[in-house]
Amino acid sequence: MNLSTRRVRAIFRKDFREYRRNGRIIATMAVVPVIFAITPLVDMATTAVSTLQQQHLLVYLLGIPAIVPAVVAAWAVAGERQQGTLEPVLTTPIRGEEFLLAKALAAIVPTLAISYAWYGVEAACVGLFGRPGVPAALLRAPVLLALLLFTPLVAGWSIWIAIAISARMNDVRAAAQLNVLVILPTIAVSALVAFNVIHPTPGLALGLGAALLLFDVLGWRIVSPAFDRERLIAGTR
Repeated sequence: MNLSTRRVRAIFRKDFREYRRNGRIIATMAVVPVIFAITPLVDMATTAVSTLQQQHLLVYLLGIPAIVPAVVAAWAVAGERQQGTLEPVLTTPIRGEEFLLAKALAAIVPTLAISYAWYGVEAACVGLFGRPGVPAALLRAPVLLALLLFTPLVAGWSIWIAIAISARMNDVRAAAQLNVLVILPTIAVSALVAFNVIHPTPGLALGLGAALLLFDVLGWRIVSPAFDRERLIAGTR
């Protein structure tokens, strides 16, 4: 399949311009990381280190790449339709696959930038303000590797779900709320691991990572059928 990088870049840049102009999207990108990061920061400054605390850190920080794109990607189609900019885009020669790829990239790039930036802030705060023993335990290679590897996998999973829902919705707010509800089971699984209801093992991590990677790779193909020009222009579900 031949894709036009020029058309993908055009949609990508257009979405980034929209992000800068839309205060609601900016607020989401700013507030969600704070909500998920403030609790582990307080814990690390006030409690002693423990294995459970390490797992809590993973849950809180992996919530950022799960929730941020679920809200941001709600604008992928529903936002365009609500603002009246979807029809002009669909009358151009852009293909459905190019449109979806551009929308996914426009959501995952800021998500990863925000997530990794907050990881850096967390690491700096742990080093500066963590109680004795906390930095050495929480900044271990396995914890950092899990954050680095699972962040794009979770973000990709959330984005494809959000885009699929957005293509079926006419209202951005409703799409964002539904996206968050659908992605909650992912966070619930992380919480079960954090509280040791599901015992974390290397095999479990590899299995979950492989499942997320498979969906992220196939997500493009799975979501593509939702891109029907006539239906999207008409605004029907």
